[in-house]
Amino acid sequence: MTGVLIVTGGSKGIGAAVCELAAARGYDVVVNYAGDAEAAEDVASRVRKHDVRAITHRGDVASETDVLALFDAAAELGPLAGVVANAAITGNTPGRFDEYDVDVVRRVVDVNITGVFLCVREGIRRMSTRYGGAGGAIVTVSSTAARTGSPGEWVHYAGTKAAVETMTYGVAQEVGGESIRVNAVAPGMIHTGLHAAAGLPDRMERIAPTIPIGRAGEPAEVAEAVLWLLSPAASYTTGTVLTVGGGR
Repeated sequence: MTGVLIVTGGSKGIGAAVCELAAARGYDVVVNYAGDAEAAEDVASRVRKHDVRAITHRGDVASETDVLALFDAAAELGPLAGVVANAAITGNTPGRFDEYDVDVVRRVVDVNITGVFLCVREGIRRMSTRYGGAGGAIVTVSSTAARTGSPGEWVHYAGTKAAVETMTYGVAQEVGGESIRVNAVAPGMIHTGLHAAAGLPDRMERIAPTIPIGRAGEPAEVAEAVLWLLSPAASYTTGTVLTVGGGR
């Protein structure tokens, strides 16, 4: 595969794994990040070891101005081939729904829903044959929380992920005839820094016994699903949510 791939939230966790695997598959990669420039450049350095190009671009996906600048930066590398809308936040330490502050919830909705809307919209405007593009693929990143509801932890976050899945279904139908496929992955319990950042460093170990496979997943395992959905091997797959959750 060739072409330029934008990965939002690409400086860590699942996003970083997607960037590295995409590079191994031949993509030039745009590593979007919100704040940690050093981490983003570290990912870009690993990407370049695959003899492809990589740039980092700081931007808040909830900002239309930042998203437009991100896509303009990507255009300097060449034609856009794909978008992975991965950036998301939980907004706070886990808690009950009735304990959350409205400003926290608004920020989570803005990043997780508006951010996906903006990135998917701009991907369509650049890749759709309706706008003179050559086509491409978009992968959004949901969560198994969209199905379980994440009670006692992040119900508001789960709601945003359900919205992402609904957008994915609808947009896939709108652009299916314009040479763009739109799919989602829904990771389950994955070893990332999110858990420690939320004050729960042992969360994966506690939950692992409830997962049929018996362990939490790795970011690289989610990346494999993302790259398959981006690839020609998934040419007849669109409007699909691919769960990567170890059976949970």
